[in-house]
Amino acid sequence: MRAMRKKELAAIVIERLKKEYPVSDCTLDYDQAWKLLVSVRLAAQCTDARVNEIVPSLYDKFPDVNSLAEADVNDVEAIVRPCGLGRSKARDIVACMRMLRDKYDGIVPDTMEELLSLPGVGRKSANLILGDVYKQPAIVTDTHAIRLSNRIGLVDNEKDPTKVEMALRKIIPPEEGNDLCHRLVDHGRAVCTARTHPYCDKCCLNDICKKRI
Repeated sequence: MRAMRKKELAAIVIERLKKEYPVSDCTLDYDQAWKLLVSVRLAAQCTDARVNEIVPSLYDKFPDVNSLAEADVNDVEAIVRPCGLGRSKARDIVACMRMLRDKYDGIVPDTMEELLSLPGVGRKSANLILGDVYKQPAIVTDTHAIRLSNRIGLVDNEKDPTKVEMALRKIIPPEEGNDLCHRLVDHGRAVCTARTHPYCDKCCLNDICKKRI
C-alpha cells in the first residue's frame, strides 16, 4: 500500500512539473556525446553555467577525442582549473578519452556497465548519457533530485544517490524518469531551493509535498 501511495504521488508530481516546465533539458552545453562526458565530469562540485564558460577554451585546444586522449594532463588542468578539483578532473578526462579511443573507437558506449568502466564516470554521469544521448530510461540523482525527492516524500530520509535512484525507479515510469530529473533541477533552482528557504508559497506541489503538509 505504501509503494502504491508513492506511485500515485510520483504521477502527480510528474504531471504538475510538466505543466510548470514544459521545456526542460540538460543545462550543460554539448553537441557530441563525448563532450557531455567531459562536461559532466567538470560539473562535479561546480555549476553547469561555469562549466559552459570553460569548455569552449578546452575544445579550441583539444577539438576531438583523440587530441584530448593525447593531451598533457597539465595543459588540460590549466584550462579546467576554474571548475575546481582541476588536477583530478583533468586526469580523469584524459584517461577517459584515451579509453574511448582505444577500446570504443571514439564512440561513447550505450550501456551502464561500459560507461561505468570509463575513468571518472559514476552512475549519475552514466544515467545522464543514457537518458539524454541514447534516450534510454534513466534516473539522474544529482543534488536537486535527492533534495526534492526527500522533501516531497518520494523517498524517505535517503541521501545516498544510488539508493535514491533505485527507490525512484520503483515508482516512476521508465519513460518519464529522465525528463522528471531535468524538471527537478529546474524546480530546485527556481522554487525548492537549497541555499535559501524554499518558496513553498509559489510551489505547484505545495498541497501534496511532505515538507509542506
